[in-house]
Amino acid sequence: MGLFEKIKGELVDIIEWIDDSRSTLAWRFPRYQNEIKNGAQLIVREGQRAVFVYRGALADQFEPGHYELKSENLPILSTLQGWKHGFDSPFRSEVYFINTRPVTDIRWGTPQPVTVRDPDFKMVQVRANGLCVVKIADTEVFLKEVIGTDSAVEAEEITELLRRVISMAFSDMVLETGLGAIDLQGQQVALSGKLAEFVQERVDDEFGLAIPEMTMNISLPEEIQAAMTRGVAKGVEASGFVENVDLDKYQRAQAADAMLAAAENEGGSVMGDMMQMGMGVAMAGQMANQMGGQMGGTAGGTAAPAAPQGGAPGGPPPLPGQTMYHVDHGGTPGGPYNMAQMRAGIANGQVTGQTLVWCEGMAGWAAAQTVPELQAVFSAPPPMPPTAPTPPPVPPTP
Repeated sequence: MGLFEKIKGELVDIIEWIDDSRSTLAWRFPRYQNEIKNGAQLIVREGQRAVFVYRGALADQFEPGHYELKSENLPILSTLQGWKHGFDSPFRSEVYFINTRPVTDIRWGTPQPVTVRDPDFKMVQVRANGLCVVKIADTEVFLKEVIGTDSAVEAEEITELLRRVISMAFSDMVLETGLGAIDLQGQQVALSGKLAEFVQERVDDEFGLAIPEMTMNISLPEEIQAAMTRGVAKGVEASGFVENVDLDKYQRAQAADAMLAAAENEGGSVMGDMMQMGMGVAMAGQMANQMGGQMGGTAGGTAAPAAPQGGAPGGPPPLPGQTMYHVDHGGTPGGPYNMAQMRAGIANGQVTGQTLVWCEGMAGWAAAQTVPELQAVFSAPPPMPPTAPTPPPVPPTP
């Protein structure tokens, strides 16, 4: 008998698993043709569990610790092998070491987009990806359903399995919650825990796995993100087309927000006063024109009529020869405003001679009273008060 054959024939007296990869989920002790002798030493380290399997049947399990293998601490194996009064001869048994530590670097993603019914964007296709933490929870189920006769099981072997399960669980979760695409993305942190519950239901009894934690990131189509950036939500299809846009409501909401901001400005401002005298309506019209230009029309594809506001993006240019003024609103430029609006502001005392204004052709901002065209407005006499009606003539006395 050669040296190698002699070594193979020796009895196993120390059984242990030294692994620092953190990616191996299960490992079978390489017994070859050796037998385990009575009194052999079993060393189970932290994060491990040792399992004895005899002729395909699960026998004794050992938590972390140092054991001397005798019939007293192998009750199940003793029964399976018929050791009525202990054993003195070597015995044969497969020994599996199970990694009980969580594996934290399993990445997942939906291979195909999931269609979501959205109240604002109708039908939207979303994708999701993230990280999944997995660990072995039921050794017996994992041994039967995953290990089988393999000598080792790596994390990569169950990654593809988990990806398929998570993808189906994500689709079911979206359907059950009934949330739209925007709400899904806004609540993705809270929904990560719910997705972990959906996945857990599919892998605990089936594969003996547990999902302690899961992260999720939901991605929307580029068209939806662009629409959200523009602030256009209602009625925008996922393809980027506009349908049933309530532009009138949007105009009123924008004008109300501007008026509320002006009213809350402490001490008043030129902007607040102008909103009070009606100049905010013109600003709301400009924003409406801009929205109409971006969206390409109103419901049914009919082009929205543009208000005659000069300089507003998406609206018509100023009439030839019409001067449009920008006004200093407390450090923020506003406008442009036409001459009629400027006269109204000056007549009501809202635009003073010291208010800074600018129009095309000026080198920089200047006081309103120094602008030649506005000087005539400042110097114009106020309108005459209404005169009392002339009383009818008194009839002659007879």
